Parts: sequence; structure tokens; C-alpha cells
Amino acid sequence: MLASLSGRTVLVTGATAGIGYETARLLARRGAVVLLHGRTAEEAQAATDHLIAADGIGSGLLRPLAADFVRLEEVENLAHAVVREYPRLDVLVNNAAIAAPERHTLTADGNEIAFQVNFLAHYLLTHLLEPALTSDPGGRVVNVSSSLHRTGAIQWNDPQRVRRYSRLAAYAQSQLALTVFAADPRVTAVSVNPGVCATDLLPLYGHEGAPAAEGAHHVVRLCDPATEIVNGAYYDRSERVAPAPAATEDRTVKRLNKLAGLLVGHTA
Repeated sequence: MLASLSGRTVLVTGATAGIGYETARLLARRGAVVLLHGRTAEEAQAATDHLIAADGIGSGLLRPLAADFVRLEEVENLAHAVVREYPRLDVLVNNAAIAAPERHTLTADGNEIAFQVNFLAHYLLTHLLEPALTSDPGGRVVNVSSSLHRTGAIQWNDPQRVRRYSRLAAYAQSQLALTVFAADPRVTAVSVNPGVCATDLLPLYGHEGAPAAEGAHHVVRLCDPATEIVNGAYYDRSERVAPAPAATEDRTVKRLNKLAGLLVGHTA
């Protein structure tokens, strides 16, 4: 029997499908209040309604929230709304992700779209939620990363990949950045590769994947206060392993924070 998570509040980004949806479902079934983020209010509400109807989860445990991560202004609005309503947040699950498109695409904020949605939006959200995450001891962040972070390189002189764009390289860069970000000292954070799962991102990895619920179990385990974590740790499913060397380099962590702060307009 898994321990109850009653009394805990968790924000899950990208919670309308795939691993995010299953993570929200598993957390709510264990009694946590889940702030369920979707790209639009309609998508967030539909996922919430489905959890209530299909799983019998009480509506009091679910709170749909919307922000399109291709617009950093919407990320800011989301963070401010959460802090207003939930001054204490126990866990932030940075899960929302897109596969980089075939063609090089910039957001209205001027960032390569995968770098913004998969990393910069989460960087901004995490920093704006820091007061809520640290209001009580034990607040933590779980970054849903990928084994592909090992193939990535951060193009410091061209993070938007204007000069040379490759879909896979752009995606890998975003996952490496998210993994490096877990070592930021301000909020206790870990990264997890949930395994190759049958989600919208599957084409990046191959043709077959495990059920999304299987990947979600590895995420939820790290949300549980009974699971002791070390800041900056990286998990391959349930096993703690060493991430790519860059993810543990102090210089890289500081350099990435500086770059991200400039790109989102919030220097921390």
C-alpha cells in the first residue's frame, strides 16, 4: 500500500496527455492536490473532467490551469496565479515538452521553440515559484528529462540554433539544459528519465514505447517525501545514475543560469 500524499500540493506541467496526465492521475489517487497545467484552459479542463469521470477522483483534488509555454508572459501569469492561490507548493513537476519541429522556429519571445517550451519556460516558472516551494522545508522540483540529454550540447554562442539547425540536436539541447538546471542550488531539484514511453515524443526515440503510466510511476516516486533526494541528482527510471558530465559542472550551471536569465528577462 502506497503512503497517502494527502495535504501535499503538486503542480504538474503538460498534464493533459502522456506522462504528465498519468503523473497527475497517480498523485491525485494518493490524495495530493494536483494543479493540472495545460496549454489552453479547454485542454486543462477536459483532462480534469476525464480524471473525475474515469477515475472517480474528487474534484477538490484537481485544479486546472492554463499557459501556453510559447509565450513567456503566459508562464509569468501562471506562476503569479499559483503563488496567490497556493503560497505553499510542495512539488513542481517540470514535464511539459514538445518535439522540436522539422523547420527552425522562433517564438514571439525570440527563442528556438523547443528550447523555450522544454527549458526556458520551466526555468522561469521555477524561479517565480521559488517563494512557494521554499516556504516550508522539503519543497522539491522534479524535471522530466530524457536519455537524449547525453547527446546534447548547449550552443553558447548560438543557443537559438539559427546557424545550424537540426531537430534532434535542438531537442537534445533543451533536455540537457533542463538536466543541468536541476543542479541550481536555490531549490532542491532532481531530473528523471522516465524511459521511452508511448507518447507524442515517441517518434524521436523509435517505434515502441512502454505505457505512459509506467514512466509516470518513476516521476511520482520522486514527488513522494518518503523518497530522499539529493539536489542535482539524475535518475534513469528508478535508479540514480550519473548524468552527462556537463550536468555536474559548476561552471556550466552558472553559465546556463546567466544565459537563461537573459533570455527570459529575469536575471536571478
